[in-house]
Amino acid sequence: MSVFMDLNIISNNDKNRLRSIIETAAHLGYSTVAINYVVEPQQKKQEIPKPQSVSDIFDKFPVVQGKSSPIKVLNRLTIIASDASHFRPTNEYRSFDLVAVYPKTEKLFHAACMTFDVDIICIAVAEKQPFHFKRAPVNGAIDRGVFFETCYAAAIRDTTMRRYTIANAISLMEVCKGKNIIVSSGAERPLELRGPYDIANLGLLFSLSEGDAKAAVSTNCRSVLLHGVSCPDRYMKGCAAKLRTSSVTERDSMSDHTSYFIKADLLPNNCFY
Repeated sequence: MSVFMDLNIISNNDKNRLRSIIETAAHLGYSTVAINYVVEPQQKKQEIPKPQSVSDIFDKFPVVQGKSSPIKVLNRLTIIASDASHFRPTNEYRSFDLVAVYPKTEKLFHAACMTFDVDIICIAVAEKQPFHFKRAPVNGAIDRGVFFETCYAAAIRDTTMRRYTIANAISLMEVCKGKNIIVSSGAERPLELRGPYDIANLGLLFSLSEGDAKAAVSTNCRSVLLHGVSCPDRYMKGCAAKLRTSSVTERDSMSDHTSYFIKADLLPNNCFY
């Protein structure tokens, strides 16, 4: 049985709303979600936030629809980069399970694909993609195990954004041929979430094959999580082999759920199955 994930639930200060979004995700059948903290260094006073503990959101996590296990909640950081200086990994990055970048220029997109230590590269959904995707950097990212993300919530909010979302996704698919793609919600409200099978069908509009569309909300997401915990010495976090042997009391630099994945020795074959 497939395990579905949504790796982009937009963080907000309203815990009740965030709780409702996560409960909706569990009801729709998502086994894992990631709360996404978006930072745009170009804006003044934008600092890397400290992710809130998931235990502050729930006393008891909701059970995933059709399963007996509770939903897993991770933390993710996304940097909106319009200048090379905006992506400068620091110790603050260590607090997050996943790191993503949204490059606003072709030069930064190339750097993100070839050199940035990230798990996810985001593409535009609310505006026309400002540059053409080129095969060399896209293939470079694929070779490094980095994934590309497109989100669908903007397409629900606005018809113009819907056109941009579909057009930009198709433009990327023409180059990557459906490889290393994840489809996430980018949801800010519960009503913006859709079920995983609906999203797999949406992937067909993005020119994904049926198999690639399903993988974009399941196995590809699993690969993203494995990439996030297996990179050696990332931001001084240490390699997965070292983390796997750490004690329960040495979890300060990781969220509880990432530690759980590692402690349970879920790498790689039985990670979510």
